[in-house]
Amino acid sequence: MGLIAVPSPTQTSTPFQTTANPQLEIRGGRRLSGELEVSGAKNSALVLMAACLLTRDTIRLRNVPPLTDIAAMGEMLGSLGGRVVRHGDALELNGDAINNSTAPYELVNSLRASFFCIGPLLARMGMAKVPLPGGCQIGTRPVVEHVKGLKALGAQVTIEHGVVTAVVPGRGHRLTGGRIHMDCPSVGATETLMMAAALADGETVIDNAALEPEVVDLAGLLIAMGAKVRGAGTPTITIVGVDRLHGADYAVIPDRIEAGTFLLAAAITRSHLRVAPVIPEHLGAVLTKLEEAGCTLEHDGIGLTLKADHLNAVDLRTQPFPGFPTDLQAPFMSLLATAKGTSVITENIFENRLQHVAELQRMGAAIRMQGNTAFVEGVSRLSGAPVQGTDLRASAAMVLAGLAAEGITTVRGLEFLDRGYANLEGKLNAAGACIERVNAPGSSASIAA
Repeated sequence: MGLIAVPSPTQTSTPFQTTANPQLEIRGGRRLSGELEVSGAKNSALVLMAACLLTRDTIRLRNVPPLTDIAAMGEMLGSLGGRVVRHGDALELNGDAINNSTAPYELVNSLRASFFCIGPLLARMGMAKVPLPGGCQIGTRPVVEHVKGLKALGAQVTIEHGVVTAVVPGRGHRLTGGRIHMDCPSVGATETLMMAAALADGETVIDNAALEPEVVDLAGLLIAMGAKVRGAGTPTITIVGVDRLHGADYAVIPDRIEAGTFLLAAAITRSHLRVAPVIPEHLGAVLTKLEEAGCTLEHDGIGLTLKADHLNAVDLRTQPFPGFPTDLQAPFMSLLATAKGTSVITENIFENRLQHVAELQRMGAAIRMQGNTAFVEGVSRLSGAPVQGTDLRASAAMVLAGLAAEGITTVRGLEFLDRGYANLEGKLNAAGACIERVNAPGSSASIAA
């Protein structure tokens, strides 16, 4: 049985709808008020779902957002013999019937995170065949650190015809603990190797590991399943392998990128708004830049309340955590397009993550490009226009710009937006925005209607 995607009954719009070529129409210029609720972290939930491959017992994950990427990972687990059922905001995952160690190309190509299944599959079954993930709109994300790390744990790894085949030799087909030094602190590779090492024979040490909160969240689930992990959130993670892992009931952390997007929505509309739940430590660099720009932030132990009036330019450079997250570079650029002065934004993570600049320029933003750096001169107002989201976070940036713009902004590219934001327009409308999801003119759905 594959994923049973049951959206919340209170949801007015979900990413599982089949409307052809939907788009958002945003009437800008409205201030927001009240509270915006943050969903569970997509990037964390995807990896936690993959971890269910490590045990025959049932894993219950709570606070899982209803997103197209989550549905795709459910299909991936189902193709391997797993069972995934949604109950409200919770998923029940059972890997007892896992009988296939070959991941289908179509699913890996459509969801890069599904490649992370190679670690737990190899640890559980002694072999795994996973296609290389397809190209990415925002730039290359190689798997060299994954492969190097699995080899250090005793796997024989080959790449032929676009497929990564990993096999554990010997009678027991069990990985062996080892020391892994990562040349680049890749989040995905860190997570893959943590899952692989959890069932390995002996101790594994990962040096130069990623520090992201999603890595810490994975460690939390693994520990709840009976794994021995320490050091997650630091550059050195140590895992002592165990013979088996058991079931667990675990809640996904709040999505720091969605929380950041909501705070930016409040700032760009010069509003007074509460965003919750938020873990401030997960957004340290972003909160610092918001305060530098002139926002006031108050933390009440669960959420953050932002007040914004006159905003000034700030400079930022994207970096791995705890630096400024690349996933909020595009949304923050929308804000700075309306701030007083000239901001300098440097993208250091992905080579193609400035495609939203041209779309913001269509709305009247004054942005000049030089390599991977954007010089953003704030303007007094943006103007509504038809724009295209070129990737997930660029789509969110277009929505934010539309909230602040005069007139109507039409945002296309919702197939990207729906991968990472659950019912974004419904949440923003509840806080005072005016956004409608409609069929694009001339689409087959609108013609049929």
